[in-house]
Amino acid sequence: LLSKLDERFENPNVHCELGRYYQSEGKWEKAEYHFKTALGFDPAHRKTQAAYVHMLVAKGENAKADQTMQRYQRQLVDEPMKLVELAMVLADEKLDAYAISCFDKALQIAPSSFEANKQMGMFYLNRDENTKAKEYLTKSFELNPNQAEVAGALGRLGVVVEVPVRYQAQEQAQLDSGT
Repeated sequence: LLSKLDERFENPNVHCELGRYYQSEGKWEKAEYHFKTALGFDPAHRKTQAAYVHMLVAKGENAKADQTMQRYQRQLVDEPMKLVELAMVLADEKLDAYAISCFDKALQIAPSSFEANKQMGMFYLNRDENTKAKEYLTKSFELNPNQAEVAGALGRLGVVVEVPVRYQAQEQAQLDSGT
């Protein structure tokens, strides 16, 4: 990793990985330096944002982690899909409470987003919270029934999935017109 920094110091991915490495070694100052350096080069680097919050939690600095998350969420108040993106990397870091908070905010902003509902459903599915997974995946499928992945997940959860009549009519019309 250090040799990659010699090639291109401004690479946020390398700084993020170095931060993770130093964090795993308990070298908090070095970890924080690399996380902040990565965010200096790319303030919207979601993996680094999540890794930085993870480091704060690991250090027991929960109040600072909360403040940092609030700042990240405020920056994305009008960008629900970027909140979903942040939620997904927080989930990867096993920061579930923060991930749920981002998903919730995204769905407050865009309740009709099939993608936000899908990702929230997949989050719950990965956590074996099947009731919540069904709720969000069903809503996602209702908003956009052209999602094979969602249909498959719902089927595995025991939900019978049917393409709504209005979409069946559209598909038939397309077949009839030869498009």
